[in-house]
Amino acid sequence: MKLLATSLLAALLALPVMSSFAAGEAAPADAAQTHAAPAAAPAMAAKPDLVKGEATFTAVCAACHGADGNSGTPAYPKLSQQHPEYLVKQLQEFKSGKRKNAVMQGFAATLSDDDMKNVAYWATSKKAKPGFAKDKETVTLGERIYRGGIADRQVPACAGCHSPTGAGIPSQYPRLSGQHSEYAAAQLTAFRDGVRANSLQMTQVAAKLNDKEIRAVADYIAGLR
Repeated sequence: MKLLATSLLAALLALPVMSSFAAGEAAPADAAQTHAAPAAAPAMAAKPDLVKGEATFTAVCAACHGADGNSGTPAYPKLSQQHPEYLVKQLQEFKSGKRKNAVMQGFAATLSDDDMKNVAYWATSKKAKPGFAKDKETVTLGERIYRGGIADRQVPACAGCHSPTGAGIPSQYPRLSGQHSEYAAAQLTAFRDGVRANSLQMTQVAAKLNDKEIRAVADYIAGLR
C-alpha cells in the first residue's frame, strides 16, 4: 500500500499544472511577471545635428533661400526662424508629392528624414530679418482681415492661428511675420485655386478671398513683427 501511494503521488506530480484562466486569458500580473525579462528602455529620438544641417542647407537650399535662410528673392520664402515641425512637414510632403512643386520635389527627394530634421532645426536657429509692407493703399484692409477676418463671409482672423505678431504656433501653424508678400500671395492664391492642397483649413479660408484681399493681407503680413 505504501508503494502504491508513493507511485500515485509521483504520477499526480508529473501532471501539467492547469491554469484557472480561459485559453488566451492573461494570468495575474504578479504571476506573469515573476520571471519576466526587464522591459527594454524606450529608444530616444536622435537630436538634430546642426552641423550637418548647415552643410545640407548650404549645398541644397541656400541658392534659393539665402545663406542664412533669409531669402532675398520674393518668389522664394524666408525659412529662417520658421518652426522646424512645419519645415519638416513641408519637405516630407514635397517628397511624397502631396504638395506639388517640381523643383522642390526634386530637392526633397534627395533628403532623408534625418536630413530634413537637421536642415529644419538649423534654419530655425537663424534669426529672421524683418520685412515691410509696400502698399499704403491696402494696409488697412490687410490689417482688418488679418486681425478680424471677414465676418459676413465667415473668414476667420489670421491672427487666431498665426498669432497677432505673425509668430505662429510651434508644431501647429507656421510663422508668417516678415515673409515676402509676393510669396504669401502666391500661396494663398494656390490654396484658393486648388493648386496647393496640403492644408484643407487653408483651402477653405483662401476660397473666400478675392485677389485684392489676398494681396492686402499678404502685404500686411510682410510688415508684421
